[in-house]
Amino acid sequence: MKETKNWQEMGLTDTEYQLIVDGLGREPNYVELGMFSVMWSEHCSYKHSRKALKMFPTTGERVLQGPGENAGVVDIGDGLAVCFKIESHNHPSAIEPYQGAATGVGGIIRDILAMGARPVALLNSLRFGSLQNPRVRHLFSGVVSGIGGYGNCIGIPTVGGEVYFAPCYEANPLVNAMCVGVVNKNHLMKGQATGPGNLVILVGASTGRDGIHGVTFASEELSEASEKKRPSVQVGDPFMEKLLVEACLELVENDYLVGLQDLGGAGLTCATSETASRAGTGMEINLDLVPLREKNLTPYEIMLSESQERMLLIVEPSKENKVMEICHRWGLNAIAIGRVTDDRILRIFKDRKIVAEVPARMLAEDAPIYSPLAIEPDYIKEISSLNLDELSEVIDANRVLLTLLSSPTIASKEWVYVQYDYMVRTSTVIHPGSDSAVVRIRDTTKGLALTTDCNSLYTYLDPYVGGMIAVAEAARNIVCSGARPLAVTDCLNFGNPEKPDIFWQFLKTIEGMSEACRILQTPVVGGNVSFYNERSGSPIHPTPTVGMVGLLENIDKRCTLEFKNQGDIIVLLGNSFNELGGSQYLLLIHDLVKGSPPALDLQKEKSLLETLYQAINEGIINSAHDLSEGGLAVALAECCINGSLGARVALEKDNLRIDALLFGESQSRAVVSIMPDKIPSLWQLAQKNGLEINAIGYVGGDTLHIQVDGQEWVNLTIEEIEESWKKSIEKLMS
Repeated sequence: MKETKNWQEMGLTDTEYQLIVDGLGREPNYVELGMFSVMWSEHCSYKHSRKALKMFPTTGERVLQGPGENAGVVDIGDGLAVCFKIESHNHPSAIEPYQGAATGVGGIIRDILAMGARPVALLNSLRFGSLQNPRVRHLFSGVVSGIGGYGNCIGIPTVGGEVYFAPCYEANPLVNAMCVGVVNKNHLMKGQATGPGNLVILVGASTGRDGIHGVTFASEELSEASEKKRPSVQVGDPFMEKLLVEACLELVENDYLVGLQDLGGAGLTCATSETASRAGTGMEINLDLVPLREKNLTPYEIMLSESQERMLLIVEPSKENKVMEICHRWGLNAIAIGRVTDDRILRIFKDRKIVAEVPARMLAEDAPIYSPLAIEPDYIKEISSLNLDELSEVIDANRVLLTLLSSPTIASKEWVYVQYDYMVRTSTVIHPGSDSAVVRIRDTTKGLALTTDCNSLYTYLDPYVGGMIAVAEAARNIVCSGARPLAVTDCLNFGNPEKPDIFWQFLKTIEGMSEACRILQTPVVGGNVSFYNERSGSPIHPTPTVGMVGLLENIDKRCTLEFKNQGDIIVLLGNSFNELGGSQYLLLIHDLVKGSPPALDLQKEKSLLETLYQAINEGIINSAHDLSEGGLAVALAECCINGSLGARVALEKDNLRIDALLFGESQSRAVVSIMPDKIPSLWQLAQKNGLEINAIGYVGGDTLHIQVDGQEWVNLTIEEIEESWKKSIEKLMS
């Protein structure tokens, strides 16, 4: 009975325990059981998602490394590659927001470092409940402080992201962290323990009891009992990580390493078993040599500790002294704790005794793979129907626009990003607040455009379409900056996959994302699945966050959203339809979450992206901004606010409802401004690409003035709309 309690408390099922016994040919001891419990957790094994993830397109002419390593890598020319990944730190942030978010940042930085890349930018995607709730304000403030505190101290700019607020995240916030790095292709590393006889060196912080069973904690639903698991949240030290980054990069540049792996989730167990499994080797580790922060740590605690700021180096014996010299010069602990073997067994010693002896592959790769039942949720049919005729018409469009602009989801996130040092390293050329951030690639003319995107209302209403839109909107934001989309990393946040309705959401979302990635030629090169995001049986909305990277061949041709010149012509690219399902207008003005999300034609999206890309790079367009939450009126307001210039816009109703025309969120649209003499060039491009465009007004004055069929609907000063848009979150957090 005691052993049964052990494995069940560690998160293993009776069936999984029996698989371990069968695989080993014996009962596992306590240390081995702990190692299996973390490696076979959902967080490490992807046992419920692995089959579904195979739907993603993962290859392309630029892809150098797809899923399976610490991060994806894409060729950007000139002998360079961009390395990027996004991961969740949701459960830890719900318990301890500052350290949960901070260590999420630290962990994703080490994933990029493990590929041999220098981290150059951080982004995030955050979800919270209502800011009217004091606990939510505490979580929000703590998470933002944790992200800023870690990123600012380590000297990597936090350049972009997104923040959404909805009741479903009240008890289960989402904290997704993304890091982007640049690497010389010749220095690309992998987390593989090749070469029997090579040394296994642990470098960085000492090992303590923090974070033990962190991955198990992340693989279960939150509950009141979660509050008692505060010790599962790791503690970060960004100053130590800065030293670790510089030391590892120097080792990579000098070609002193055979393999490089970070210690994140599941700690030493994961790092040793995964590096050996990938290489088809084994490993012997002596725990007596591991530097400890506390006395009397047991083998179980050492192997499962998730203490931060640690890396595992695989080094040829002839280079040990050179490696140690560099690590010590950077003020880091570095010690050889073992060696690579050829028997494929991970063998752990303590006090000259074997305390664990298991096949590396069995830990890293042989967790059971499940095919959960998938059934469409009942709510889909209940809320999919939306009769627009039953909605009251807009009476005061000025009030509606101000209401939308002051909603925390749409409002300026300046309160958030002013806490981030987004100009450190002086490479950020488009900072937070635009459609996508842009960072300069040093010693080249190139730049990287970076964004994170997801509208979880859409995926709640229709996971397939919502998944497509998440990819399409990310691509739209990348192209609005003048870049060509390259590839995707994703963080798939869902509820409990063992519930058929949740797994149905998951499958449909991946199907939609996969289709969009294929058509838009943005392969998925890595990412993260975060399940069990629910509390007391109440799941979050399916939230498939898309992190996307794009390439600007010439950074001087970058584009931003704000109107720039008096007299420029405002042009709407794409078509508007009578679509209000899943819109912020429907939610905020009518208090409804109903209908179908806006339809997405991926060929039209492709036409829009190609037209925008060509027009920006040919110097035709002065500004570009995609249409998303809040529709056309909100997009125009944001262009006016950011440029401190007004606009006079004249629209034609064309059988559209006023609310759909002004506030609907039809896809594949963007607002651009151009000089009058460039109109023929833009029209020619649009015609070539099969895209409908319409001139709708001009830039000028100090008001946003919108007429429809000659009737005035919006007439607000820039000062009025800026007050609503900029001060909303600040007032709630004061």
